[in-house]
Amino acid sequence: MKKSTLLRRSGGLITSMMLLAFLNACTDHQDPGPVTPASHILDSENLPIPAAFTLPSNPNGYERVATYYAVGVQKYKAQVKAGTSPFAYEWVFVAPEAELYDASDAVIGTHFAGPTWKIAATGHTIRGQAFSPAKTHSQDPGSIDWLLLSNKAGEEPTGIFQGVGYIFRIATTGGRAPSAPPTDPTATADVPYTAIYRFVKRVP
Repeated sequence: MKKSTLLRRSGGLITSMMLLAFLNACTDHQDPGPVTPASHILDSENLPIPAAFTLPSNPNGYERVATYYAVGVQKYKAQVKAGTSPFAYEWVFVAPEAELYDASDAVIGTHFAGPTWKIAATGHTIRGQAFSPAKTHSQDPGSIDWLLLSNKAGEEPTGIFQGVGYIFRIATTGGRAPSAPPTDPTATADVPYTAIYRFVKRVP
C-alpha cells in the first residue's frame, strides 16, 4: 500500500515537472507580434536581388529614396483569344489598384494605372515603364513576377520621386490571373496581391 501511494505521488510529481517545463518552454519563445506593413518592409531588406536587376555602373552609386508596401488587386478583363473559332477567351492585364504603406504603417498613397505611384498628401507622382526586353524574375509561380522598371521616358517624377530612375517590384504575393479562363467576354477579375516597391535614383 505504501509502495503504491509512493508511486502515485512520484507520478504526480513527474507530471507536474513536465507541465512546468512545457510552460517555461512556451514563455521562452517571444511573441512575434502582428504582421504589419512595416514588418514586411523590414523583412524585404534581407531578400537577395536577382542578377537581372543589376543597375548600370555608376561611380557614385545609387540612393534609395523610398520603400512602400502595396496592398490591393491586379485587375484583369476577358478578351477573345486569337485564332479561336468558335471564340474562346483569355485574361489580359488591365491595371493595378493598391494602397501604399510606409514604414510607420501609415497609408501614404496609391498605385494605379500607368503604372503610377502617387503620394496622397503632396501629390508627388512617378510613372514607370518596362524595359525592352522586360526585366522580370519569377520567385513564386503562384505570384506575379518581380519587376524592374524605369521612370516614364519624357516625364520628370515630382517631389520625393524627383530624379528616380528605377522602380523595383519585389516580394510579391498573389496577383496572377485566374487559372480558369473566362467564359464571358464581359468578365473581369480583381486578384488580391501585395508587393514591396523601391524607388532608386542615381547619385550624381
